[in-house]
Amino acid sequence: MGDPDIGEPTLEEQIAAYQREFQDLDPQVEKIVSALSRLNRRMNVAYGRQTAALGISNTDWEVLKALVLSGAPYRMGPGELAKRLGLTPAAMTHRIDRMVAEGLVTRERDETNRVRVIVELTQEGRGKWLEAMRLATVFEEDLLQDLSPEERGTLGEALTRLLRRVEDAQPDAGGRLTDLD
Repeated sequence: MGDPDIGEPTLEEQIAAYQREFQDLDPQVEKIVSALSRLNRRMNVAYGRQTAALGISNTDWEVLKALVLSGAPYRMGPGELAKRLGLTPAAMTHRIDRMVAEGLVTRERDETNRVRVIVELTQEGRGKWLEAMRLATVFEEDLLQDLSPEERGTLGEALTRLLRRVEDAQPDAGGRLTDLD
């Protein structure tokens, strides 16, 4: 039953079991949702392996990404970072402490407001982000190699619509409720 290396049933086996236990199940919907869930898990594992090869964690990657997305000079307050990543302030402080020690970010007092702290991306942190992006691009191109440009466009639009529906229905679901580090 299923792939013994993965330890879970195939999608078809899973859907058949669900239908046996819950007759109101729409197998087409379940196949899409289950495939998306499995794809997400496996992509996260692949990205985790790539970041680990670079000497950073997925959680470090999240902070680097947030700083890059903020735009040059790649600076944010720890509270703003925590909110963006769905973390508690204490969890964010722990994460920043680790990243400062690793040379990925700096933490300094804001010269214009001595109460405020600023977290800034270092050259080393930006280099790790760029290398992670290079690795991810290769992985993602390989993942989508069997889709034509038109299919990629259609899939991208469909997934974006699904994402918007979830975001509209669950506006607080962007980050984690607890830090899993």
